[in-house]
Amino acid sequence: MGGREVLAQIKADDSLKTIPTIILTTSAAPEDVQECYKLQADAYLHKPVGFEKYDELVRSISSFWLKSATCRS
Repeated sequence: MGGREVLAQIKADDSLKTIPTIILTTSAAPEDVQECYKLQADAYLHKPVGFEKYDELVRSISSFWLKSATCRS
């Protein structure tokens, strides 16, 4: 099962659909971005090359979603 299938299942489940979903992928193809947003992803991020940039991205995700954002309940 691929990531889009998992996303579709999460968003179809009433007990899970409000969990914020972030797509972290190597694809920057516009059709992939559009498809994930059609499936109700909350964010689509392109994976950077190299550990330092990847670590920086993960830290910024953590800072935003766990410290800054007010999520729906």
